[in-house]
Amino acid sequence: MIDFRYHLVSIVAIFLALTVGIVLGSTVLQEPLINSAQATAESIKKVNQDQRDQIAALQAREEGNSAFVASATAELVKGDLTAEHVVVVEVPGAPSGLRDQVREVIELAGGTYTGRVALTDKFLAPEQAGVVEGLAAQLSPIGTVFPEGATPYDKAGQVLASALVTTAPLQAGTVNTAASSVLDVFQEGGFISISDDPAKRATLAVVVAPSTPYEGEAAEAQNGAVVSVAGALDNAAVGAVLAGTATASGTGGVIAALLDSGDEASQVSTVDTLDMPSGRVVLVYALREQHAGRSGAYGIGSGATAFEPTPSASPTPLASSGG
Repeated sequence: MIDFRYHLVSIVAIFLALTVGIVLGSTVLQEPLINSAQATAESIKKVNQDQRDQIAALQAREEGNSAFVASATAELVKGDLTAEHVVVVEVPGAPSGLRDQVREVIELAGGTYTGRVALTDKFLAPEQAGVVEGLAAQLSPIGTVFPEGATPYDKAGQVLASALVTTAPLQAGTVNTAASSVLDVFQEGGFISISDDPAKRATLAVVVAPSTPYEGEAAEAQNGAVVSVAGALDNAAVGAVLAGTATASGTGGVIAALLDSGDEASQVSTVDTLDMPSGRVVLVYALREQHAGRSGAYGIGSGATAFEPTPSASPTPLASSGG
């Protein structure tokens, strides 16, 4: 008879054989798996390094291009805005770090920088729309007619434009006496702030878009207000350009809103590379093109039709009457 010790020995032998098999099997399989994992890791490491090298090369190229354009800007824009007066209108959220660069490129192009008007958060606050509309009605020069269906910001833009810009070269650099109190009252009400002397009317206007899109329930209305002001400036001046960074031409951005707006999109030019030296050169070219009675959407955003205006569409400025 087979006794208990026999069964015990058999069971131990079976487990021993399994253990030896597992150990031998894992040892045999371990090396290929390790080698494969190491090869994959090395491959990923190489791909990552290649990508880092490509990014570094692109950054170096961009820095080189920017440095070259910056050094050549004076020559690139020389004389393009001679005899023109340019006002800058900043909207809430506009990048203050670009103020000096924008003024510099205007002056390098031979233009006269009249001043800066900054719209405040209060100006765009939905609960202030009625007040803004009331001021526009109160301050509108005699004979002003607002279009049927005009929004509060269409009206405010029209009244502000009457104080800031003109289509008549002989009136450039002079104050519109009929609208002399407009800027003072809007500033006293906390709706705008002013630097230099924008009341000495300009022939061209630059509206600087916010660096990030407006957010919240009021965002669409705020974009609409900015579009209204840009359109009003363009209508009252020789031309206007709405300029900003690439984010302004993205989803929810002010430039995107203008390009989707209809009439203003066909009149006001846009530039979405204002933070680049080349983009500020394009700003001058877009202003020059506005002076020729043409417009376009320029930059790198999805709504842009080209990076810059074509030379044939941008002649040396001459007196004209609309952007």
